[in-house]
Amino acid sequence: MAVHGDEFFRVVGGLADVQSSKGEKYTSFKVRGKLFGYYWPRTETVGLKQMLSEQKALVAERPDVFEEQFTAGGFGWVVVQLAGIDADELAELVFEAWRLSAPEDLVAAAGGPIPNLLGSE
Repeated sequence: MAVHGDEFFRVVGGLADVQSSKGEKYTSFKVRGKLFGYYWPRTETVGLKQMLSEQKALVAERPDVFEEQFTAGGFGWVVVQLAGIDADELAELVFEAWRLSAPEDLVAAAGGPIPNLLGSE
């Protein structure tokens, strides 16, 4: 069930126009200049932008996997423990975070509701 940082990077790598910026303690991810995620290698966690209702639902459902990070601009950021999530669910959450920040033309080009970000058939 657990995924690792390399799986997160593979999912993010399947999205259009993603830029990463490596800091001392974390890497941040943007789409056309708008932030949608973070990765902390020391703790094997990611922070993802979500709708406020989704943030609350995730945390309430599995507080051992998800925790509230912060809210900003009407969005709720959630910390995800990679050890407690499977690859498909991670891909869904990453795509949603990206979609919430990406311009409409990129979202339309991505298709889906969720494109195949795991590289499997």
